[in-house]
Amino acid sequence: MLEPAKKPKILILSGALGDGHLQAARAIREAALDGNPGTEVEVVDYMAWTHPKLHAVGKFCYEQWMKKLPSLYGYLFQKTRGDSPFSSFVKRAKSSSLERIQQLLKEKRPSVVVSTFPLAAAAMSALKARGLTGLPAVTVITDHTDHSFWIHPFTDRYIVGSESVRRTLLRRGVPAGRISATGIPIRLACQRSYDRALLRDLHGLDLARPAVLVMGGGLGMIDKDFVGLLKSGGFASGAQFILVCGRNEKLRQQLEGELGDASGRVRVLGYVEHVHELMALSDLIVTKPGGLTTSEALSLELPMLLFKPLLGQEKDNAAYLARIGAAVEAGSVAELAGMLTGLLGDRERLAAMKRAAARYRPASPSPDAVRAILGARSAGFPMREEAAEPIYAKA
Repeated sequence: MLEPAKKPKILILSGALGDGHLQAARAIREAALDGNPGTEVEVVDYMAWTHPKLHAVGKFCYEQWMKKLPSLYGYLFQKTRGDSPFSSFVKRAKSSSLERIQQLLKEKRPSVVVSTFPLAAAAMSALKARGLTGLPAVTVITDHTDHSFWIHPFTDRYIVGSESVRRTLLRRGVPAGRISATGIPIRLACQRSYDRALLRDLHGLDLARPAVLVMGGGLGMIDKDFVGLLKSGGFASGAQFILVCGRNEKLRQQLEGELGDASGRVRVLGYVEHVHELMALSDLIVTKPGGLTTSEALSLELPMLLFKPLLGQEKDNAAYLARIGAAVEAGSVAELAGMLTGLLGDRERLAAMKRAAARYRPASPSPDAVRAILGARSAGFPMREEAAEPIYAKA
């Protein structure tokens, strides 16, 4: 008599350097539990697990680096994009991290390991290269781009956001059978259809006036020049704005104080769970081009005005979304004001951007990603007593 198949257990290794890695991990967990009864899913912060005393300091330093020296970040991003001695040195996992990950695998006993964080992907590949695990390793790239930090010789499957990224990985030597272009995993709520008029009524917004959703306040996107134009009505007459400040409570209170006289045109919110509803009722979103936020907007067919993308993955995200026709990019507040006014006055162009988003939106990114992850369970490298050979060349 055959024994019943073991219920799958997915271990997701993520990281808190930017929200996108954790958002993708949570989206995978949500979709796996929703569509696969009996499946176990656990999300672990890779940095908190491997460096419990240093991860908070590392996160703070990373955030300060992004704020104070974005050009240096962009330079290093480009310097390490392809395979080189420098990129190989930077992404090499330390043995102490590998010991901690080995301990984690022994404790959790997963059937497949998913990495939504580059350092975790590197650690899993290093474990497999040394013959220390035979577990299948899946990497989820959380931006509309590629980078050497994501690409490792013992990764069994890649989940990517588009055909564009899939083609890039093929050029790097990754076999086609190990790439699944499902779309970046996003919340299931962003993969549904909504009644726009009903949502406008629910949130007290005028159906006849254009609505602009502004996100990224927590990243410093909403500066004093931006606020000045909102106060003066200098963006677009007749438009209604929704400003989402995220967890930046200080900014929310500041904006409520400064924009009190514009309460009829501007609504200020803090952290909200119903971002999908705000996207579904809006005509345009003004945001930073993070992989997860733009994927949600794409799924809800929302035209995007991308503001001051940082050099690196943000710039790549913006370039991809502009290339497919779903977004435009502004590099300054003055440029943003002109573009915003022009877009809201050109309904045909907004409609064309919406159609472009509809053409390129993945049908069901999170459930498809989960199917690819579960399908990788039989694709793991066998454990070996000594270092194994990769099945494809390094990038």
